[in-house]
Amino acid sequence: MTTLHFEDQRSADDFATFIRRALRVAPDGALRLQASGTVLASWVEVLPGRSLTHTGLTLGLRVQRLTQPADLDIAVALVSVRDRLARGVETVFSVPPQQVSAPWLGISAPRSGWEPAATIAVARLQEIAREGIAEVAVGTPVVAGAAAVANLRERVWGRVPEEGMPAGAAFAADALGFLVGDEASWHRCGRWGRLSTPAGFVLTR
Repeated sequence: MTTLHFEDQRSADDFATFIRRALRVAPDGALRLQASGTVLASWVEVLPGRSLTHTGLTLGLRVQRLTQPADLDIAVALVSVRDRLARGVETVFSVPPQQVSAPWLGISAPRSGWEPAATIAVARLQEIAREGIAEVAVGTPVVAGAAAVANLRERVWGRVPEEGMPAGAAFAADALGFLVGDEASWHRCGRWGRLSTPAGFVLTR
């Protein structure tokens, strides 16, 4: 069984918090765990992409340090991680053995070539997220079907404010608890965008 050794209890608690937040936006979602040496990258899908180009795909990324090296790249169900954490949040985490698949898992963001595009106030990102959440809530009738809700979410979160970043990036950062500090940086690389804060990253396509 593969185990991950977090630096301390606070780091383990941060991982558990990330999982809880991810489950709110993707209750049936997957968690991709990539470990290389003592660095752990945890990926989740916040907004799905559409068409063959996966336009609108929005991913959350949390990077943490491990005390023991690991070599890992697997995807597991978020609920299976939650169930393990429910037994107790410890500094040593046993990765669930059952792997899952999802379309977004076959898509990788660039590791290099990023160019700075903007610096955005965290308060502004919070505002964009709140406005979008309210618009989706108001525009979704009680009897609306899944397709209608998905179309509305695509329109709202695909909108690009004057900052040049899709609103969905602000929503993802807010939902995952990444909006800390005063400012966030926005970078571009081809079709990809990356929003960075001290707490984590959001990548959009």
